[in-house]
Amino acid sequence: MLTVTDLSFSYTKKPFINNMNFQVQKGEIFGFLGPSGAGKTTLQKILTGLNASYEGSALLNGVECKNHDSSFYENIGVDFEYPTLYEKLTARENLNFFSSLYSKKTRNVTSLLESVDLEQNGDKKVSEFSKGMRSRLNFIKALLHDPEILFLDEPTSGLDPTNSRMMKDLILSEKQKGKTIFLTTHNMLDATELCDKVAFIVDGAIKALDSPRNLIMSRGASTVKYTFLDGNEQTRECFLAETSNEELLLKLLKNNHIKSIHSSEPTLNDIFIDMTGRTLK
Repeated sequence: MLTVTDLSFSYTKKPFINNMNFQVQKGEIFGFLGPSGAGKTTLQKILTGLNASYEGSALLNGVECKNHDSSFYENIGVDFEYPTLYEKLTARENLNFFSSLYSKKTRNVTSLLESVDLEQNGDKKVSEFSKGMRSRLNFIKALLHDPEILFLDEPTSGLDPTNSRMMKDLILSEKQKGKTIFLTTHNMLDATELCDKVAFIVDGAIKALDSPRNLIMSRGASTVKYTFLDGNEQTRECFLAETSNEELLLKLLKNNHIKSIHSSEPTLNDIFIDMTGRTLK
């Protein structure tokens, strides 16, 4: 669906995106992860045809992104971090207007509003919407024309846990329909849950590319931490692979003296810091 080869871009003489290479397969969620200023949004603009002054190649469904025609936008949906809506229009009027820009049949506006719990606010002006409501409306705007590929920039940013869960469920629902999703974020928890594959980007270059699970399992062993009473409450830790040799743990388990026990493994955020030496902001 997407092939990027030797892609480079610069705002000045200093390279900003430098010799980037990756592929996104049809039907997968691909996460582009990195701190603010790493080049994530710039890459989105290149891949969505908004920035054509790049070197190398960026092929979207066989079309070079800087050489596209108007039909290019019939097959992509874009949800940038900051909503692009007409505030003096209602939610429904916004969706109807943007629907009119496409030659293909669009999705039912009422159904889309229902999917993000905005049907009751469909006839309210967007100027009266909260930040979360605008984010949800902007997301379904990207779905109007049933695009083959979705570009999502920080889709859960600023959302409360309930609406964040709703958004992630909708993203997974689109994947089940066969959509390809290109997700840029610095939220590693979202990336771990949603993405089939992730790329770590720092200073305009890819530092790692693999599935979240493979990246996590490639760095360090899982551990088991257990708590027990021996006069005072005490906590011990051992590697998961060595629990059969942990005599104290086996004894405590046999005598039902364990107060709590859980396993842990590195998070994607831990891996990012380990591999890049950078933290996410």
